[in-house]
Amino acid sequence: QVRLVETGGGLVQPGGSLRLSCEAFGYTSSMYDMGWFRQVPGKDYEFVASISWRSDGSPDYADSVKGRFTISRVSGRNNVTLQMHSLKPEDTAVYYCTAGRQSRYYAELKNKNIWGQGTQVTVSS
Repeated sequence: QVRLVETGGGLVQPGGSLRLSCEAFGYTSSMYDMGWFRQVPGKDYEFVASISWRSDGSPDYADSVKGRFTISRVSGRNNVTLQMHSLKPEDTAVYYCTAGRQSRYYAELKNKNIWGQGTQVTVSS
């Protein structure tokens, strides 16, 4: 009943920036842990970042994006933003928002979390 919608993907040159947003639509009385995964066609889903619904929760980042990406949310809202800086060609992927449990492992979340449809990020000259 609750669905996630991602926006903000696009084409950017190496070193550039993009901001992705994810918002939950539909009624829910629950607050979710939320995060981002990405996938290159033919490859496994890769953890990017996550953040707890708890106000004192610390964000978690994959080593490949740490220091370049920032995940944030407004407390009390089931939405999340991924601010991406210093983008590299290897960041090119479809980025998926997820809500529910917080984990670095796609297999643990695949059939348990709510997932968005994805937004394409392409980093190229």
